[in-house]
Amino acid sequence: MGMTASRDSGKPRYLQIAEDLAQQIRTGVLAPGKKVPSESELMARYSVSQGTARKAVAELRPTGLIDTLHGKGSFVKSQPPVRRKSSDRFRRSHRRAGKAAYIAESEQAGKTPGVTVLYIGPADAPEDIADRLNIAAGTKVLARRRLYFSNGTPTEEATSYLPWDIAEDIPELLAENPGPGGIYARLEDHGHMLKEFTETVRARLATKQEIGALSLSPGSPIIHLTRSAESEAGRVVEVCDTIMAADQFVLDYRIPAGD
Repeated sequence: MGMTASRDSGKPRYLQIAEDLAQQIRTGVLAPGKKVPSESELMARYSVSQGTARKAVAELRPTGLIDTLHGKGSFVKSQPPVRRKSSDRFRRSHRRAGKAAYIAESEQAGKTPGVTVLYIGPADAPEDIADRLNIAAGTKVLARRRLYFSNGTPTEEATSYLPWDIAEDIPELLAENPGPGGIYARLEDHGHMLKEFTETVRARLATKQEIGALSLSPGSPIIHLTRSAESEAGRVVEVCDTIMAADQFVLDYRIPAGD
């Protein structure tokens, strides 16, 4: 049952233990939702020091196999990550069907989605957002900040920035629920037909604020995704700045190989 780790691999002992625990998780010996052995249990099971046991568990955290809850210990993740098919999720047909992409993707992954609106109102455009919107930094924009949940756990925080001259003509953009199909559907309803989306994706460690917002373990990685929505008129009509718990998502892209 994978209760011992080989001593002759040449790898540090904590890595051997981490690999053994990972194998137990992948084979179902440690089932989804089950608690990972505590440091004292690992010390006894593998005849190692507390420091080695602690490093073994720490080695598992970035793998996406476990969740660590302060004061409660570590547990095997109970659900697979949500697969975001970025080449498909923003099709006009989806908007017309009236279901937001996040909701549809979460349901397909067998998870219960949720969203909390944190702020809707005017804001000064940050420099990087202003660059994408082709406006001066500090220009007034509409900001819509939301926190998304999966099975009650926060997984994603997203802030949409829209040019104020566009937003003030579309009252639904100031509402908590902008209606079927979300803000992209409302933009198109008002003549801003969308031509393409451009995404920039970075991976980095979460800041202290992001750790708190997404209930992450210290040192957890996040995906930082920034998306621009350009209209057929050639104007960027929205920029969405998103932080995502890296272990909760798989980003799936389709890239044409032709000219």
